[in-house]
Amino acid sequence: MITILGAGVMGLTIATELTARGVPVRIAGRAAGPEACSWYAGGMLAPFCEGEAAEEPVIRHGQTAAGWWEAKGVPVARNGTLVLSPARDRAELARFARRTTHHQDIAPEEVEPDLSRFPRGLFFAEEAHLTPRVALATLSSNLSAAGVAFGADPTGRLIDTRGLAARDRLPDLRGVRGEMLVIRCPDVTLSRPVRLLHSRIPLYIVPRGDGVYMLGATTVESDHRGPVTARAVLEMLSAAYALHPAFAEAEVLELGAEARPAFPDNLPRIRRIGDTIHANGLYRHGFLLAPAVARMVADYVTTGQTPEFMDEDHD
Repeated sequence: MITILGAGVMGLTIATELTARGVPVRIAGRAAGPEACSWYAGGMLAPFCEGEAAEEPVIRHGQTAAGWWEAKGVPVARNGTLVLSPARDRAELARFARRTTHHQDIAPEEVEPDLSRFPRGLFFAEEAHLTPRVALATLSSNLSAAGVAFGADPTGRLIDTRGLAARDRLPDLRGVRGEMLVIRCPDVTLSRPVRLLHSRIPLYIVPRGDGVYMLGATTVESDHRGPVTARAVLEMLSAAYALHPAFAEAEVLELGAEARPAFPDNLPRIRRIGDTIHANGLYRHGFLLAPAVARMVADYVTTGQTPEFMDEDHD
């Protein structure tokens, strides 16, 4: 029996992979909720956009994420990603295009009629997105139906996926703070994530359906989780207004902040310390990379195959 510490996206995906291979597991934690940083994620499955700044493994492994989530019964919208910039920041759009692949230059109104005020944009047709809270609930439900117990004592063979809480064993982890807003604006209709390369603060906005959108932007080197700062709210709403003036009348439904665990190179690690396997450091790529890391952990447990993201074993 393996006990998994943590019930965020990393813990649930590993439990799912191990259960599928017939390995008995239990989870020392409740089903993911507001205490998990994955609760506040954007849910963008956008490996090619992430290639603007991320390392090659993020792009390569991220391309398998949408299919993994769909196979687990999670609704995935394969509508692509649209990247825009205000006219004054057109050089930023050209820079983004040079650093990424799998996109086409289009008039944004071809895919998002409400964004006709932007003359050009980059469309990443192969990308997708999901709703993180639905994804977490679906995995939890699947695991419960398979007989996996939540709230177990942390005993026996352990897989530690506790995020920043694991810094007592992983001192090279750091926190990267992200802040988000959920708004309702029925006057704007968007069907895919939109990234705005704004001069002061890059914005992403993800549709949740029924006129509800999640806005995210900040990446701050801090492990402080909350509350959301006034500056972040003002900057995100200002950027949203630059995307479409109707966002000025949006209702603010929710504010949230998270501290994402990251290693120095912003790539995940699988590390064995004694009898405990640590899987951590998803940075801002939680739903994009968790399935790949989970497969690696399951391979390591069941066959001994050394994972690509494996550190040297630690005693």
